[in-house]
Amino acid sequence: MLVVCAIPLLYLEVTMGQVMHCGPVAAFSKLCPLLQGTGLAIVVLSFLFVTYYNVILAWALYYVSKSLQNPLPWGSCDQLWAGPNCWHSNGDNTSTTRPNESVAPSQEFFENQVLRQTSSLEDPGSIVWPLAFFLLFSWILVYLSLWKGIRLTGKIVYFTATFPYVVIFLMLVRGITLPGSMKGINFFINPRWNLLKQPKTWINAAMQNFNSVGIAFGSMMTFASYNKKDSNIFRSVMAICVVNSATSIIAGFAVFSILGNIALNQGQDIKDVVTEGPGLVFIVYPAAFSAMPAGLSQLFSILFFLMLTCLAIDSQFASVEVVVTAIEDSLGKRTLKTRYKKEFLVLAVCGICFLLGLPYVTNGGIYYFKLVDYYSSGLSNMLIALFEAIAIIWCYGALKMVSHTGQMTGVVTSRVLRWYLVPCWYVLVPVFITAIMIFNWVQYRPVTYGKYTFPDYAEGIGWGIAGLSIICIPLGMIRGMLNTPGDSLYQVRKVKG
Repeated sequence: MLVVCAIPLLYLEVTMGQVMHCGPVAAFSKLCPLLQGTGLAIVVLSFLFVTYYNVILAWALYYVSKSLQNPLPWGSCDQLWAGPNCWHSNGDNTSTTRPNESVAPSQEFFENQVLRQTSSLEDPGSIVWPLAFFLLFSWILVYLSLWKGIRLTGKIVYFTATFPYVVIFLMLVRGITLPGSMKGINFFINPRWNLLKQPKTWINAAMQNFNSVGIAFGSMMTFASYNKKDSNIFRSVMAICVVNSATSIIAGFAVFSILGNIALNQGQDIKDVVTEGPGLVFIVYPAAFSAMPAGLSQLFSILFFLMLTCLAIDSQFASVEVVVTAIEDSLGKRTLKTRYKKEFLVLAVCGICFLLGLPYVTNGGIYYFKLVDYYSSGLSNMLIALFEAIAIIWCYGALKMVSHTGQMTGVVTSRVLRWYLVPCWYVLVPVFITAIMIFNWVQYRPVTYGKYTFPDYAEGIGWGIAGLSIICIPLGMIRGMLNTPGDSLYQVRKVKG
């Protein structure tokens, strides 16, 4: 999926940004007026993303503050927030099997102390003020990363993008020295080939690449709009994709080595401790840290959640920049009349997103988080990517876009590169994305959170959330047809600007 879809699409996005020198909305309006709504759909998707994703940053900051305690608060069941089913292993008896229906103290801490979670979506409760404070603090960090523009952001990235590598390396070294680590690593590297027959495997592979590389989220296109005209696009694209995938593999060794140790300590099979989403980061890993010796447990916990903070900030200001750039492009020269236009615009966007994020830090916020996350980015991202490919590849012309790049950079795209990219652009990318969408919708299952099943009306709300970005595409088509000179769709006249 990386080779067939992610690299070719990212190449087009970076090329489009560098050629057009504007955000997704303005770029698609110039590139293909009929599909101009694709650019707005990308911006809406990024906006929905930033309104809820920053709550992860708030959780991480909360854990950083609690990691300063000795011992770590989630290391035992001797706490007020611990329920009757709370159970933990002392770590000195590897034959101890975790009882059925028991709950780890790290899970109790996350649900009862951090989230102060209610039992259902219908019971939102009240705002959890410690999380609201950290949510506000996280938006202040994002604002300070963006308020001076892309140059300041680029300097901040030198730290936020490199510090996680230090932590991953330390975790890898620590992980492989733990008992049971090889059990986890073997589980990680030994493939189950029969899963390739399942469409869900390919869907997950595509979504992993699209989300981690940033396909159809507009961030790469926006950042590329600040590139110099002679920047080497293919080198940048390959660097992004190779480093991203290599980082995922290295992090996988670090993650599964520690999961192997957790499985050994709890007397469980490795597949029983492997989880996804918030559970892995805020339940499984804290449990691993609490099992480390005193002093070392606090150090690794602080480093891990600081790493998570850096990663979350990177994702946030990339998506917020998409929204800010789209607004700047729409306002045009009028923004030049305000002396501090960038600062005020970023402040307004961050302030609005903070207010929209408050429902996620209520007692029932985790249910809102899961609902919006499942429907906003998961179900609509692929459809937006398909229309993005249609607009660039077929309507405007992928080879035409590449020729513009050659004129700008003075570098002619090699024949070998064209042999690789052209079949992907015109055949493989549309076919794969369409097939993935069809299988994803055929195998659609309503959202769940653990054992909790959302009510039927929540599914309708979820589809409404997904539709907020998708509806931009047909509305853009209508607007494009109404504003295009000519008596019919077939009469297209080239308009200046």
